[in-house]
Amino acid sequence: MFIGRHRELATLQRRWSTNAFECVVVYGRRRVGKTTLINEFLNGRPTIFFSAIESSESRNLEALSRSIALFEKGDAAMESAPIFRNFEEALHAVFELARTQRIAFVIDEYPYLAKADRSANSVLQHAIDRHKDDSRLMLILCGSSMSFMERQVLGYESPLYGRRTAQIKVEPFGYTDVRRFLPRFSAEDAAIAYGLTDGIPQYLNQIDDSMTIRDNIRWNIIDPDCYLFEEPDNLLKQELRNPAEYNAIIQAIASGASRSNTIATACHMETSNCSTYLRNLIDLGIVRKETPFQQDSPRKTIYRIEDSFFRFWYRFVPMNMSLIQSGRSDLAADRIMRSITDFMGQVFEDICTQWLWMRNGTDDLPFLLLQTGRWWGADPRTRSQEEIDIVGAGDDPKRMLFCECKWRSIPSGMRELETLQHRADLLHADDSHYMLFSKSGFDEPVCNAARNDTAVTLVSFDDM
Repeated sequence: MFIGRHRELATLQRRWSTNAFECVVVYGRRRVGKTTLINEFLNGRPTIFFSAIESSESRNLEALSRSIALFEKGDAAMESAPIFRNFEEALHAVFELARTQRIAFVIDEYPYLAKADRSANSVLQHAIDRHKDDSRLMLILCGSSMSFMERQVLGYESPLYGRRTAQIKVEPFGYTDVRRFLPRFSAEDAAIAYGLTDGIPQYLNQIDDSMTIRDNIRWNIIDPDCYLFEEPDNLLKQELRNPAEYNAIIQAIASGASRSNTIATACHMETSNCSTYLRNLIDLGIVRKETPFQQDSPRKTIYRIEDSFFRFWYRFVPMNMSLIQSGRSDLAADRIMRSITDFMGQVFEDICTQWLWMRNGTDDLPFLLLQTGRWWGADPRTRSQEEIDIVGAGDDPKRMLFCECKWRSIPSGMRELETLQHRADLLHADDSHYMLFSKSGFDEPVCNAARNDTAVTLVSFDDM
């Protein structure tokens, strides 16, 4: 069953409906569902689908030639199809087919083709320039290498710059779509499943919503024979050179290192080399670079694990590896479950941020948000470090929304509200609004406070 992606499907439909030449770039990290999205959209539409392979130019040309033959003459013609002499000839044949009919031409894993044939970008550029005015072709370039797609296809210096008519970055599912993906889970279990998988469809496919969260962790994440157990290692090997260095960096961040110099020290590497590795992990969506809300000072830059599946894996699997490898995965799963509430803290912040953007522009929020982020810094009154889970602002940077997110089994109360208000004072907003998010609802005193103060909003997880 296909779930979500309404905006992406609408974009593809608009481009198809023009009946003129279109070049749509679809990109996103591996396992996020790019090919599934394209196949859903093209179902029933005339399509030449070519999936590039990590091989030589000649092997890719053979595969492309067979894809064109399959479209023209059906299955029987694939094996005996003539092989085009080069990519330019194959492209010319595709454009000719699209002179009189609407055709979609998909090049999946385009970075593999560009790597095999260094002239692919330039050849494609010339073919587009030559044929676009008399062609009804919808060209879809799809790729998982984020850095390649953003720099070599979408970037200003790329030969293809200015040729695309649309671009779609396919993101992981948010919490709302995860609930649809796993309909038998309770809201709480769906939230935990979202945290365990980061909303990656391929990872969600490994989760069984007829089982408990504990049993899913035991059998579908930390079992040595399951798909997800070796996924971090496999993904790093697939995407990066020197995966051991990247593994060490992720482990260092998971263990508490957050600044580039402390990460480099923990990994026994030069800071300059570490910075390069960090940039690559950011490109992959595994690590996030952050500064406090409305502050861009490099001195305050920290790094966090963005991908919650990686965050889960590196937090719990290495520390339990001896138990897992000695056949005591049941004990490891029980240990993990005792800490799952703490793990969910950052995940719940992400869910709350998604809720804010979904409700943005409605009466649920005090004003239209244009930016959100975390804030942290020193309190000069107590000389302690303070943190605010979410801060939002709109047109007026001095009008702010301050949010506290609590994932725990007891209701939130006045203590949480007063702490949030105290921390908010450190940002010196002219107009402050406060929002408490709570997994377990709120006690009566804070409910009374919210009823008597329009600047205070309470949002229970049950209402999200």
